[in-house]
Amino acid sequence: MMLEVSDLHVAYDGVQAVKGINLSIAAGELICLIGANGAGKTTTLKALAGMQRARAGVVTYQDEVITNLSSHDLLRRGIALVPEGRGIFARLTVMENLQLGAYSRHDAAGIARDLKHVQELFPRLAERRAQTAGTLSGGEQQMLAIARALMSRPRLLMLDEPSMGLSPMLVQKIFETIRNIAAEGVTILLVEQNAHLALQISQRGYVLENGQIKLSDSSGNLTKNEEVKRAYLGG
Repeated sequence: MMLEVSDLHVAYDGVQAVKGINLSIAAGELICLIGANGAGKTTTLKALAGMQRARAGVVTYQDEVITNLSSHDLLRRGIALVPEGRGIFARLTVMENLQLGAYSRHDAAGIARDLKHVQELFPRLAERRAQTAGTLSGGEQQMLAIARALMSRPRLLMLDEPSMGLSPMLVQKIFETIRNIAAEGVTILLVEQNAHLALQISQRGYVLENGQIKLSDSSGNLTKNEEVKRAYLGG
């Protein structure tokens, strides 16, 4: 397994938000984590990205224990997070944001190739490369946040609510791009409230409720699960 999480406990603002979860991701998989607001999805990602300290449990990445390593150390190992709310540098240009995504790298030729690649992946960013990032639309900012994360050349890309605040048309474009990124071999852990789309593009899924994994199965089986349909798929 690329990533294994065993009995992870995380407290956030004094509240036990994650209560002993177990999950695993194999290299090349696109896995989704779905659940209601407050279920612990974002806290889980923050703990895996080194932005929130785990109280207990073990996180193993490529056979190395990485529990509570810093986000900087994890980025160097190939783990990148696109946070909820995007977290772009609003006063910098699109190109400056992309270049900052590669700050931990020292391969100039590779960085140049990846700058070209992410602009091909997101043509809108190429058109707006000199524009201040804070003036972009919500959808363009989401594209920039994903592209900036890709500039670190991650092996594991974690996405937190990429559809939030976007129009249905833009959501479809973002999810199509996520599928394309996965097809290029990047392993993806997707946290998403739009359970329909998340299950549509992923191979497997975990359902998180009150800080605990309630269900784990193939995305196809979860889509047909009556409990999941009632709670998350409007059925």
